[in-house]
Order: sequence, then structure tokens, then C-alpha cells
Amino acid sequence: MKVLPLKILIVAAGSHGDVLPFIALGAELKRRGHEPHLYAIAVFEGLARSAGLPFTALGTAEFYDTLLRHPDLNHPIRSLGVMAQAMDLGGVDAWGVLNAAVVPGRTLVVGSTLAFITRSLAERHGLPAVTVHLAPSVLRTTHALPRHGGPVPGPGAPRWLKRMFWRLVDTLVVAPTLGATLNRHRQAVGLAPVRRPMDAWLNQADLVLGLFPEWFAPRQPDWPAGLALPGFPLYDSAPGTGLPPDLEAFLAAGPPPVAFTTGTATARGLDFFSASVEACRLAGLRGVLLTRHADQVPCPLPPGVIRVDYAPFSHLLPRCAAFVHHGGIGTTSQALAAGVPQLIRPMAHDQFDNAARAVALGVGAQLSMRRYRPAAVAAALGHLTTATAVKRRCVDVSARFVANTAIGQACDLILALARRC
Repeated sequence: MKVLPLKILIVAAGSHGDVLPFIALGAELKRRGHEPHLYAIAVFEGLARSAGLPFTALGTAEFYDTLLRHPDLNHPIRSLGVMAQAMDLGGVDAWGVLNAAVVPGRTLVVGSTLAFITRSLAERHGLPAVTVHLAPSVLRTTHALPRHGGPVPGPGAPRWLKRMFWRLVDTLVVAPTLGATLNRHRQAVGLAPVRRPMDAWLNQADLVLGLFPEWFAPRQPDWPAGLALPGFPLYDSAPGTGLPPDLEAFLAAGPPPVAFTTGTATARGLDFFSASVEACRLAGLRGVLLTRHADQVPCPLPPGVIRVDYAPFSHLLPRCAAFVHHGGIGTTSQALAAGVPQLIRPMAHDQFDNAARAVALGVGAQLSMRRYRPAAVAAALGHLTTATAVKRRCVDVSARFVANTAIGQACDLILALARRC
């Protein structure tokens, strides 16, 4: 008997690095004969379609650009209010689009951490649901707490204090922002409110995937029992995508440069790039500034420094002397795979935790936003680009990626869930 292909609704919330892993999942599920469909903000349509993935926009490119320029987007606490605003503006329309796409009996939903709508859709229709976390910091624990922008109870603190910490976070930060938006949308479609959406409810799915390896984030005793950790996805472009010609020429014209990025989730990086350019001058290093926003970089740029809109990290980073970045999980994992020393300047979200884990692995260093000044950056880069121990450790960690099959394993688990259901 012929088995009908599975209709898989994939909802990815976030910026470039948050969406790329879901494009990779969708492309592989399609290759296996199923019918995945990606739902994300409009700016990612080209990337999805270049991977052969059907796409529906949830939010306009204009709204996305406004969001990137919001002064609170990368604030450790106030950023949740910005995320809630983004969720609120698209929530009603998103429900109508996704609700209409459900085919009873052969639909499965896959959602990123903040794609709350997939949990609600699964609850309403009784669908198999997969939740995918890209970074370990969203998995709460009362053992070794993830790093955040502010103080957290240390490893030796009693567990009751850690439970109280999470309760305060939920009451004072999550409930008025993400919680209020989620419950307003759930009420509109006849679903009961969720009291603590970032607590146990976040992982109430038939399958929970963490797209990172256990050697990067050791499994905690109170993480979800069925949590699968297939590894880093490492997808940064469609097959055949290379470096821009002007960047190829720059790389060929001199010694390996240092690459700099603030990530794609901000358009407010002028101070960062200005300090980075001056640090290159002080350290005698060449630089590659990665940003689509020309108004973020000093003008004119000095000799030995170039700005490019975008370059696949898997192609660029192996040809760099070091990589300076914000600590996003996709960026961090690409640097680990490339074996390049990292200098991380975290701003918000999972970045502090990812930075701490990279430093603990011995592959880099961290500077706070306050300390990110030309002299300090130049000194850090001078050490990272010459320290034998750091370079050796980078090579050792990079070797762990030789047989990376995270996307394939994740798809195996998703399809095994569908067969069980």
C-alpha cells in the first residue's frame, strides 16, 4: 500500500541564524519524499526557495527591518517586550494561515523555541508536535544554570533558590511580555491560558530536539527526559553558494583577516564596527566587516578592511585568523567547526551562555559590550592569533565535526515520531 507523504508545517521565529536550521530540516524532509512548508518572516523567502522549500511569509520585510533597528532588541531584559510585540502583530494572521493548512491524519508541526503557535495548533487539532531548541540556554535546570546578562545563582546554590529564581523570571519578565501575548492569542481561538510558557509548557511536545551536541552542553538531570541532541546543524547556504567575488579577491590579496559580525538580529552596530576597524589598525590586522547595513560601518574604510553584505561562514571562517562575533548559537557553532579562534561580545538572549561555553572549551575569549574598546580588542586579538594553546584547542574541537550528521538524525527522529502517531 502506498503511504501518503507527510505534510509538515515548519514555523521558525527569529533572525537569519534562527531560520537557517529549519530550512535545512525542510530541505532534507522534502528530499525524503514528504511535503514540508516553511513559515517565517518574508525576508527568508529567497533562502527557502533556493533550497527548494515551499514558503509562506508571516510578517513583512519592512516590519523585520524596523524590528532590527529597535533600541531594545538586544537588551537582556527589555528584548522580551520587543519579541512579544513581533509575536502580537503576526499572531492572528498566522493562526488563520496555519489552521487552514492542516490536513487531518497526515499533518505534523515543527516549531522553534518561540514559535508558540505550533504548540497551540497541535493542541487544537491533536497533531504530532516537534519543538526544536537551537541553544541550550532555553532548557531550564536547577543544577548548572545557563549564563544570562545578569547575576544567576551559582552551581553551589541550593536548588530551592534556583527554583525561586526561575519563578521570579517568569513573574516579572516573561508573564507581562511573551506570556500576555501568548494567552491573548490562545483566548481568541478558545484555548486555555498558559501560566508559565517558558517553563515546563515549552517542552510539552511529542519530540523535543536540541540542535547542539552534548559535548557543548552536558545534559542536565532535569532536562526533558526524551530530549534528543543530534548536534549542530551547520547549514549556512544553499549548495553551490560561494564567497562574493570582491571578498575572494580581498582574501587572496594578503594574510588571513579577522572577521567581525554583530549578527543579523540587529541594525545598530556602528559603535561595534568603528571600534573593530580601529582595533585592526592597532593590531596590524586586516578585517572583514559582515553586515547588510552600510550605515553601520565607518566611511570611508581604511586600506585592509572590507565590508560585505553576507558570506557563508563555512567558506569564510577557515580562511580567517580569528572571528569576532556576538555569540549567537549558529555563529558560535560555525566558528567551532572552522577551528578559528573566537572573540565574543555577547549582548542578549542565549549569547552569554554560548560565549561562556566557548571560553570553557578553550577556543576563545569574551569581552563585555562596555569593555569592547579598540585597545582591549587589539590586545585580545593579538593573543588569540598567536597563542599556540588556543590554536591547538581549536583544531581539537573542530575535529569533532568530521562526521556531523545532525540534520539527518533530526529528520530520522521526526519521521519516527510520525510513524508512532
